[in-house]
Amino acid sequence: MRDAVTSLIKNYDNTGRYLDRNALDALKSYFDTGVARVQAASVINGNAAAIVKQAGSRLFEDIPELIRPGGNAYTTRRYAACLRDMDYYLRYASYALVAGSMDVLDERVLQGLRETYNSLGVPIGPTVVGIQIMKEIVKEQVAEAGIEDTSFVDQPFDYMTRELSEQDV
Repeated sequence: MRDAVTSLIKNYDNTGRYLDRNALDALKSYFDTGVARVQAASVINGNAAAIVKQAGSRLFEDIPELIRPGGNAYTTRRYAACLRDMDYYLRYASYALVAGSMDVLDERVLQGLRETYNSLGVPIGPTVVGIQIMKEIVKEQVAEAGIEDTSFVDQPFDYMTRELSEQDV
């Protein structure tokens, strides 16, 4: 797993270049948001169970067929698996927030996930909706914690959404 700094340096090193103005601007931006990133991760850590519970409630309210007989979250075991997966996405989103890099999401979450879900019959659409609901909840809580610019919170959630969404091949 790499963070924004090691990723940037690796890219420049691989091409044998010195850090240019774009690289320095990217580093400055990363460091300028560092405290807010750590605070956001702290908010997530302190409220993870409530965030997942609230997101699950909203998801099943928005897509009630998931918890009806025949739905993918029908039965206690499947319902719990859905919430477990949401917690998993939230935890890794917090890592990506702190790192300022989506590498951890690629390495630990997304590689092969769509194929696994498809083979198990897990619908991707509701998964994407759940991730977006968690993003909204996290942004609300981060704002309540006094962080004015919460735009950086979008990055890991939107990244997972894009990568999990159906793509034409």
